[in-house]
Amino acid sequence: MNQMFRQRLRGGELLVGTLATLPAPGIAEVLADLLFDWLFIDTEHGSFGALDAQALLQAAGSRCPCLVRVPAGQDVWIKKALDIGAAGVIVPQVNSVEQAERVVRLCKYPPEGARGVGIARAHGYGLQFQEYVETANEAVAVVIQVEHADALENVGAIVSVPGIDAVLIGPYDLSASLGKMGEVDHPDVLDAISRIRDACLAARVRLGAFGVDAAAVRPFIEQDFTLIAVGTDMLFLIQGAAEALSQISEAQALP
Repeated sequence: MNQMFRQRLRGGELLVGTLATLPAPGIAEVLADLLFDWLFIDTEHGSFGALDAQALLQAAGSRCPCLVRVPAGQDVWIKKALDIGAAGVIVPQVNSVEQAERVVRLCKYPPEGARGVGIARAHGYGLQFQEYVETANEAVAVVIQVEHADALENVGAIVSVPGIDAVLIGPYDLSASLGKMGEVDHPDVLDAISRIRDACLAARVRLGAFGVDAAAVRPFIEQDFTLIAVGTDMLFLIQGAAEALSQISEAQALP
C-alpha cells in the first residue's frame, strides 16, 4: 500500500486527502472508510505524540495510506514518523537547498541516506524487517513544504533536490511570511504560489496544496496540483454541527 502510494504520487494521479488533527483513532477509521486517497496526520500543529499518531495509522490500516507532517525536519521526528509506519513524511518550512537535502538523507536508509535503523511497527515489529529495509527507500514518499518568503529566492534549486517527490504549499504560512496573514487570495500570495508552481513543473516535481473546503482546492486542481488536502476533521465537525443547529433554529422560527 505504501509503495503504491508513492508510485501514484510520482505518477501524477489526483490524490485527495484530509487533515487528521485530533488524536482520535475512531475519526481516522471513519475517514479511511470514506475512501479518501490519503490522510494527513498533523503532528506539527496537532496535539500528537508518536503513540497517538501510530494509533491513527493503525485505525486507517491498509485501506488508506497516511503521511505524517512532522514538527520539524529533524532526525528524531522523521525517524519516528517512518518507524510507526507512515507512507511518508511532510516536512514544514523547508527554506533552503541544504534543508531539502537533509530531509531526503534522513528519509533514506544507507547507503543512499542516513536514516536510523530500528525495529518498530513499520518493520512488523521485526517479522518483516528485511523486506521493509530493502524496499523502504523506494516506498517512502518525501514531501516538503515551501511556505515561507525565505524559500522563494531559492525555490528552483530547492525543488530540484533529488529525492523530493512533491512540494505541498502552505498558503496560510506563506501569506503570513509575506505580511498578508490569512489573505491567501492576495496578489502577492498568488504570485508566490505561481513561482513555486512554475519551479515544480520545471523540475517535474508533483504539487500539493491545502484548502479549507472543496471550493478552496478547486483552483489548485485546475492548475495541475495533484496532492490535495481538503479540510480538517475539526472543520468538518464544526461545519456539520453548525449546519444542524442552524436548520433547527430556522425550523423553530417558522410560524
